[in-house]
Amino acid sequence: MTASITLRSMIFLVVALTVSGLSAMAGQWVDGRVAHVRDVDTIEVSNLPVRLNGVDGPELDERGGQAAKRWMQKLILREPVKCWLTGDKTYDRWVGTCYTSSGADIGALAIQAGQARDCPRYSGGKYRQFETQESRRLPQHGYCR
Repeated sequence: MTASITLRSMIFLVVALTVSGLSAMAGQWVDGRVAHVRDVDTIEVSNLPVRLNGVDGPELDERGGQAAKRWMQKLILREPVKCWLTGDKTYDRWVGTCYTSSGADIGALAIQAGQARDCPRYSGGKYRQFETQESRRLPQHGYCR
């Protein structure tokens, strides 16, 4: 009986720590310099990976992927940014909306520049107004529909 209570307590503790760790980033601002650009929709802010919420960019091995990454590097690499994290996590990345030091939405800028698309499943269509003919030529991933 004691072993089972201890096991239950341990399981509860692990679950509580996991949930509190995930929710600790919910609704939180993170600011710092962009240390690395993985691709057009994933950046690292002070070594914290952030997936741009609602932005569908080409993967590095897809048409336009390398060019989109280079575009993002020119825009924000080593620049200060501020990201609002949703608390969601995908793979090793926190999900958030990031802004330049002047307050411009980085996802909107990428879409407007034809380097990415709106991902309506996650954006709710927030970025549709920024899509261009060029951005609509990029592949849209199934997870965005």
